[in-house]
Amino acid sequence: MKLVRFLSHPLVFLQHFAVAKPSPLNEQHAIVSDGKAPISNTPQDVRKALLDAEIIPTVIDDFLPPLSLDARWSHSHHTRASLGNTLKPSKLDSAPKVTLARHHDHDDSNLRGDITIVVTMTDPDAPSRDDPKWSEFCHWIAVGVLVSAVEHSSVTRFSVGSSQIMEYKPPSPPEKTGKHRYVLLAFAPANGTTEKLHLSKPRGRKHWGYEVDEEGEKGEREIETKGVRQWAAENGLVPIAANFFYAQNKKQ
Repeated sequence: MKLVRFLSHPLVFLQHFAVAKPSPLNEQHAIVSDGKAPISNTPQDVRKALLDAEIIPTVIDDFLPPLSLDARWSHSHHTRASLGNTLKPSKLDSAPKVTLARHHDHDDSNLRGDITIVVTMTDPDAPSRDDPKWSEFCHWIAVGVLVSAVEHSSVTRFSVGSSQIMEYKPPSPPEKTGKHRYVLLAFAPANGTTEKLHLSKPRGRKHWGYEVDEEGEKGEREIETKGVRQWAAENGLVPIAANFFYAQNKKQ
């Protein structure tokens, strides 16, 4: 597997990204900073968690995230994604507030201006991890800008306006399907374009709208999964941050 690295410095590439004006905020989907660095995990910690949960390579190709991603839901500050914790679906009915932050052991002196960011949430275990015939299931695609990249601040703010390519759909794992992995990924343009991003909308949520082959040569089911990796590649995006959590139905 190819490990994606962003030049010799994990944030050097960010200086080339588009400078964009923030969209008017929609508070329901606001992605903001609380003034404190939300995550202390190193890029290596995040990558290891993604590997251990088989999110790498099932959902996304191997990469070392230059930014951390913190997601919190409005019910409580305790309802937050934390690299594999378990959350109750009833607490996840509205889109999360997301904070992107530089890792403490990295200098962000090359992070200048506002860049276009895309945040997604996907479920690779639909309808279950044992039978992922709908995998992946698209739960959210939101577009915003990285703002207030203050030189001496440990937190960078990301705000989403009214631009949602795919409206947030709360996790609702079916009965008796065990725990589902819900993966949050942040992306930026791979080519550093300064032009407006023209992103495609998936034709559906199952398989992110892609057609899949489900029958083998002998009529046996061969599960083929498609999702955020294909969509990001088609839209010229590269991953810059990741987080995930588990959720399951009460009836097991």
